Amino acid sequence: MTHCLIISLLIAALLYTSGCRPAPSPKATVFRPIAPRVLDADNALAEARALVALGPRAAGTPGARHAAGHLLVRLQVVGVQSALDVFTDETPAGKTTFWNVMGVIPAAGRRADKAPWIFLGSHFDTKSGLGAGFEGANDSASSSGLLLELARVLQAAGPLPVNIGIAFFDGEECRHSYTARDGLHGSRHAARALCLNRRVDQVRAVIILDMIGDRDLTVTIPRNSTSDLVSRVFRAAAAEKVREKFKLMAGALLDDHQPFLEAGMPSIVLIDFEYGSAPGRNDYWHTPQDTLAKLSAESLGIVGRIVIRMLNDLMMEAR
Repeated sequence: MTHCLIISLLIAALLYTSGCRPAPSPKATVFRPIAPRVLDADNALAEARALVALGPRAAGTPGARHAAGHLLVRLQVVGVQSALDVFTDETPAGKTTFWNVMGVIPAAGRRADKAPWIFLGSHFDTKSGLGAGFEGANDSASSSGLLLELARVLQAAGPLPVNIGIAFFDGEECRHSYTARDGLHGSRHAARALCLNRRVDQVRAVIILDMIGDRDLTVTIPRNSTSDLVSRVFRAAAAEKVREKFKLMAGALLDDHQPFLEAGMPSIVLIDFEYGSAPGRNDYWHTPQDTLAKLSAESLGIVGRIVIRMLNDLMMEAR
């Protein structure tokens, strides 16, 4: 059995546990939009701190394996059906073991295996070669902490009209430069599995979070994002009265949304690629300066509320 089938089997197994239950009454499955303010930004920051406290999380190391186990437990604590997807992939260092963490919040009111999908994702690995004290606070603990908080909110939200996939990807960081064998390992593995499982047409959106905790938040959306999702971000930002904190990049960016885009799934990455010592600079990225002291709950809350507004729009259309 090939490892790229594991996610297919995982999704099927997680959906089976809900699909075999008696269908809830129609009244119980009425979707009510989620109030953005239910998101606890302080909790998101606390989750980021807990991940940083584990130490560096470079792919293929015991630190990455330990971090994956931690994220799995945190998902299970809030009631999300979840499992590890362990696979190997070729890298510049040879065959390497990766640890994706996958969770599912099944749709209610109909067979979950027929319902649309929305995936939320974050990588959790850190750049290698930056020393034993490297925190990787903004890249990637900030997005992972927020994703855990979003999972808690969505699990507690009541009946949803779509399946929500929660994905923590290993191996986003490249060792040298991004190629087919270097970087984006977890997201490429997940995208391939969705193709093999013939679920591409069911995927309404893939929303990737990365580097979104900077106190001086400027979310720079790359041009290689699905235009409809970009428009939804800007509308949500306007509704939250933070439109000035979101803008389009001048060009494209390789990140974990790219494999899903290439497979035909609407995808976007929300990333602050101006993480530095002065406006427009990115000089804290992949350096020891990427520390918890530079994160803020306010920034995590802004991005989290934008995601909730996007999800509300998408789920209202999917009813």
